[in-house]
Amino acid sequence: MMSPRPFDDIRELFNNLPGADEAARTAARTRQAHLTKPQGSLGQLENLAEFLAGWQGGRPHVDAPLVAIFAGNHGVVAKGVSPFPQSVTKSMVDNFTQGGAAINQICKTFDLSLKIFELALEKPTNDMTEAPAMEERECAATMAFGMEALVSQPDILCLGEMGIGNTTVASAIYHALYGGAPEDWVGRGTGADDAGLKRKAEAVRAAVSLHQAHLSDPLEVLRRLGGREIAAIAGAILAARIQKTPVILDGFVVFAAAAVLHALNPGALDHCLAGHVSAEKAHRVVLERLGMTPLLDLGMRLGEGSGAAIAVAVLKAAVNCHNGMATFDEAGVAGKSS
Repeated sequence: MMSPRPFDDIRELFNNLPGADEAARTAARTRQAHLTKPQGSLGQLENLAEFLAGWQGGRPHVDAPLVAIFAGNHGVVAKGVSPFPQSVTKSMVDNFTQGGAAINQICKTFDLSLKIFELALEKPTNDMTEAPAMEERECAATMAFGMEALVSQPDILCLGEMGIGNTTVASAIYHALYGGAPEDWVGRGTGADDAGLKRKAEAVRAAVSLHQAHLSDPLEVLRRLGGREIAAIAGAILAARIQKTPVILDGFVVFAAAAVLHALNPGALDHCLAGHVSAEKAHRVVLERLGMTPLLDLGMRLGEGSGAAIAVAVLKAAVNCHNGMATFDEAGVAGKSS
């Protein structure tokens, strides 16, 4: 008998993805109908409360939210796709740890836990324009590592990333999954000039051309074109689904991991929300392809999980309105006459 391939266990998980608790979702909808407000007057806040109730299996809550940032380095940086050196990835991870980054301030503002996952920063992935970025075993193991983000059992998981060169990698994934031209998917990232933008497009073109024969399989797209942080994020999204933990996805790079899972199973992201739409030009197109509406549109393109973390404030408002408002009976307010 042949030994199972490393991706076999990952594929098996997609065969039994749990769904939301529809009874809990219905109970939340019923409660909304009796709160002291016109029905539907809180708009998306009402939908969010019902969404959380369905995935959490009861009254919605945001008691233990976690922002998980995965950091990785990329061999394709050697092709001049970023104005910053790879050393910046480690420096920024140190900045996160010391509390000096934007995400630290956002987490402090909204009382969010923050955990940083470093992924062999001293050993960048292979240059995707010359070889597969990762071997299958490495990619599968990295996905499994990403599942560790759920060990602390957060009730909301916000996913972010850090990695010089990773907007080029994400663009390659989108080009492989969705077609078009490389120029449709590349953007300025951390501030590429026109020459840098051209180098990004050429790297995406070369990588997708090199691996074209294998790109009908989304997991092959991930391992050949992706990065360790993207693979780990894919694993975290999958583990959250298995545990029925709602997820808030951040921006352009995080959604590359989500797009791979969606390509494997169109229902794989049903437990996920889009925290915001990035200023990186192709992110809006990706959201449309995935059928997701962002909670926020603030012109941000920082990464770090920053947009997802700010979106938690919206969820907290939705939950507090849902759980804390009085019903018409409790408040002694006359309901709508029939």
